[in-house]
Amino acid sequence: MQITSTAVSLTVEDVTTSAAFLQRHFGYTEHMSADGFVSLVHPGGGVGVVYLRRGLEVLPEDQRHRIADGVILAFTVEDIAAEEERLRGEGVAITLPLREEPWGEKLFQVADPNGVAVELVEWVKQ
Repeated sequence: MQITSTAVSLTVEDVTTSAAFLQRHFGYTEHMSADGFVSLVHPGGGVGVVYLRRGLEVLPEDQRHRIADGVILAFTVEDIAAEEERLRGEGVAITLPLREEPWGEKLFQVADPNGVAVELVEWVKQ
């Protein structure tokens, strides 16, 4: 099997606000959209993000009313302290303050308007 691209698909109440959040604060761009659907890509590559509106009929019936709960959208970055400062300056609420784990991971979290957790991570050389 050859995988040509990767995307994570998240079901939320309002696809427009979640898409706008990733576009404004993380540099994603819209690849395609339709009623209740937005597909985003990042110019740096990596994982695409697809938002589907909860209740959308294209979803299997047992998945239509689930939401992206317990999912963390994680991005590895360089200079995590600068990213935290930038996001604070843009008015984004930090839901998990910057911290360093014993195994060498620095991280903090924010949440998009639909409550999807977005975590920024920087790996520290030990």
